[in-house]
Amino acid sequence: MGRQAISESNGFKFLITLVTAVGGGIIFYLLNTPIPWLLGPMIAVLIGSNAWKGKYRWPRQIRNSGMMIVGYTIGLSMTGTALKEMGAQLPTMCLMTVILLLLCGGIAFAVSRLSDTDFMTALLGSIPGGLSQVLALAEETKGVNLTVVTVTQVVRLMIIVIGIPLLVFSPIFGQVHDAAAAAVPIAAKHENWAALFPNILIFAPVCVICAIAGNRIKFPTAFLLGPAISTAILQGIGLHGPSLPSTLISASQLMIGTYVGLLLKPGKLQRKVRTFSFAIVSGLVLMLCAWALSELMTLLHPVSRSTALLSLAPGGMDQMGILAHEINADLSMVSGYQLFRTFFIYFAVSPLLRLLLRIKLKSPRTEQPQ
Repeated sequence: MGRQAISESNGFKFLITLVTAVGGGIIFYLLNTPIPWLLGPMIAVLIGSNAWKGKYRWPRQIRNSGMMIVGYTIGLSMTGTALKEMGAQLPTMCLMTVILLLLCGGIAFAVSRLSDTDFMTALLGSIPGGLSQVLALAEETKGVNLTVVTVTQVVRLMIIVIGIPLLVFSPIFGQVHDAAAAAVPIAAKHENWAALFPNILIFAPVCVICAIAGNRIKFPTAFLLGPAISTAILQGIGLHGPSLPSTLISASQLMIGTYVGLLLKPGKLQRKVRTFSFAIVSGLVLMLCAWALSELMTLLHPVSRSTALLSLAPGGMDQMGILAHEINADLSMVSGYQLFRTFFIYFAVSPLLRLLLRIKLKSPRTEQPQ
């Protein structure tokens, strides 16, 4: 009876959480905000769980399922065209990515010195990766204030999503809005579930196995990168990975956003006004730095200023890809640069962050008096 009561209680908490998350997603979708099914559930559950404490529950396994779906979609982006583009411009990609990350490190150092935020938290808040991916990395990094990272990343994302289109369509870049082109990505998000079969019966189990295996061997963000790498390999040997229906992609965002919403602890966010102020300023500085690097890129390669800006913009690959399609920019170059930065962050920056954290944790012991 005791176990049954606990199970029923957990089921009721899960139902409350699901209803709250879906409601938040619907509200943000109707408000036409960016990534509504990630931000909506996150904020709705954050509010609900703090107003009604102890009544919310969201199993980690559901979040991991969402991460696997996101990883699969990243793997789909690693097409032959994108990989060729990455190979042809690998030196420039490395240079631009390293410079951008060094600038992020400088911004994080300034924020940590001017506020009471520790450097690791400020650095993860400044890293220009996808929101769900960076939050997963922050959760796995001990000693990091996830709430501060989330606030900083969400503010940065809003600045990029709003600021980059305004900049691209401004007289500085001279781009013209093409409604017909913009409608294509939306129309492409069909709900043809039958198109998933039969290949999804191969991709799905392989993604799950690689995610679980990667987690067992302590691979960084295994539930994201495992499916991404395995999907890219399967496509590389000739199998076609079917595109996912938009409903499933939205569901994956809800799975991740709801989990993150329950992790956030606003009570631990000290000096809220200062935190938001630094997040806004650092986001604007990061966008201006990306703009400056894009001007340098046009000097190194015969690409348009808009293509260069979208390639280096510290936003999500999906948003920048849609915008690139709308203005007829070089979509393969934009996807290649964005994809390279995403993988560079997880394979190079993630181990470096862990090394810095170990050094930080050891330093107090070495400083203790003998």
